[in-house]
Amino acid sequence: MSARSADGAAPLRSRDWFAGAGVQGFLHRSWMKNQGLPDRVFDGRPVIGICNTYSELTPCNGHFRDLAEHVRRGVLEAGGLPLEFPVMSLGESLMRPTSMLFRNLASMDVEETIRANPLDGVVLLCGCDKTTPALLMGAASCDIPAIVVSGGPMLTGRYQGRPVGSGTTVFAMSAEVRAGRMTEAEFRSVEACMSRSPGHCNTMGTASTMASVVEALGLGLPGNADIPAVDSRRRVLARDAGARAVELVRDNVTLSAVLSRSAFDNAIRVNAAIGGSTNAVIHLLALAGRIGVELTLDDFDTVARDVPLLVDLMPSGRFLMEDFFAAGGLQAVIRELGDLLATDAMTVSGRTIGEVAALAEVWDREVIRTRQDPVARNASIAVLRGNLAPDGAVIKPSAASPQLLRHRGRAVTFNGADDLRARIDDPALGIDEDTVIVLAGAGPRGYPGMPEIGNLPLPRELLRRGVRDLVRISDARMSGTAYGTVVLHVAPEAAVGGPLALVRDGDMIELDVERRLLHLDVPEEELRARAQRWRPPRGLPESGYGRLYVDHVRQADTGADFDFLVGRRGLTVRGDNHWE
Repeated sequence: MSARSADGAAPLRSRDWFAGAGVQGFLHRSWMKNQGLPDRVFDGRPVIGICNTYSELTPCNGHFRDLAEHVRRGVLEAGGLPLEFPVMSLGESLMRPTSMLFRNLASMDVEETIRANPLDGVVLLCGCDKTTPALLMGAASCDIPAIVVSGGPMLTGRYQGRPVGSGTTVFAMSAEVRAGRMTEAEFRSVEACMSRSPGHCNTMGTASTMASVVEALGLGLPGNADIPAVDSRRRVLARDAGARAVELVRDNVTLSAVLSRSAFDNAIRVNAAIGGSTNAVIHLLALAGRIGVELTLDDFDTVARDVPLLVDLMPSGRFLMEDFFAAGGLQAVIRELGDLLATDAMTVSGRTIGEVAALAEVWDREVIRTRQDPVARNASIAVLRGNLAPDGAVIKPSAASPQLLRHRGRAVTFNGADDLRARIDDPALGIDEDTVIVLAGAGPRGYPGMPEIGNLPLPRELLRRGVRDLVRISDARMSGTAYGTVVLHVAPEAAVGGPLALVRDGDMIELDVERRLLHLDVPEEELRARAQRWRPPRGLPESGYGRLYVDHVRQADTGADFDFLVGRRGLTVRGDNHWE
């Protein structure tokens, strides 16, 4: 049985390591003392782990050494013992074949590190896209008191006087290069302009989306979503989070006490209001599965269908995260949403989400709009179904071309990213403004890892003619910084025999977002005949982590987690080696 803390407030599992008078206590305390820890720190104060995803291979998280130090100071101020530990870091900009392949692995690292060590609570340092869901998933599996500190967005970059949005502007400029409207030299000169400070993407991409989702779920302090990485207030937030982590342990506030179904509904609605990434869908589904909350793909459509788009940020709008912060940030959006949210949902601050947002103000109505004058009336991620996506697919209408949201066109198909790169500019394909480009073999199992290649490139000739969007369909994901009429996460994926694998060049495909329809206009008997001829793809990993992944990954509509990781496993350590 765990001893209680020094003030008698709550059980401390760390005492099972440090309080004993026998060999076990001796060894645990003695080894920790070689780091300069005095005997008095083992007096029953809460041990707070600082879970750090710092890595020079993850540029978004490259400033986390400094951030962790401020968390440490906060823990010490509140009477806790901070112990920092590293976990696998997932850098979106460098990792191949895709960082999503390793999200579940990193979550296992977090979970097992927490469970195996004398930790009473954790502060999760997240930033780059997959580090946030990975750390949340791992901590949720343990159901430990936890609070999140995101790294914050980088400052606005400018090129020739114009703002440069991470990813969004780059994708647009890349299309201009392929169209011959921008030189390679000009494109290269933008590099130093875009990433001008530490921090993650300055658009409402996946990193900013997940930092906002953290705050909407109630797992971060006010400002977590939007304070710029280099702003001194980000350090204050980190320090406050460290202090608050100690209080969460003393009050025994575990993740399951905050992550209610109402919290997930709030996150879904906030994601719609900010024009958040489609990647939030797959990560929230996985997190809900870990903590034991019933959440389905359809909830992302139905729960948020009445939520307007309030934030005018790239890729759905004009501004960037620095502007968003100056305009009032996420707390102002939460207050603006008002009764559309469950304002009585609790947060790690000890107050409800409504109480936290009560004092927020909007300082710039161009960036954060009112519900009466939104950027768009209906901003929810649309969940599509039909014979091409029996288990669902998603599209982000706010980032799409309005005229393409209802469309019927001839399919041109590609099998995998290599095939796409090799043939997309082939004039023999006859791709025109009405064509529907289909990419199969890029789902969770098929790639493997479900890469962010869903915003498929357009043929060079169409770009030269001024065409900037086509309907594109795949079982892949898309960068949260990207835009276009892009249907993603088609489930079941092609690699497991889903209908996407049965599409042939020339087939007619109907997309109707208002009706939530994605239909392949091919007779059922023909589809059955094609299914009988279908064979599983070759070349999937046969050993190592890749084999584990393809054998156990679930489909996108349930979060692409491993089947054996779903559900809470708690903090009990089985087979404890206990010396008397």
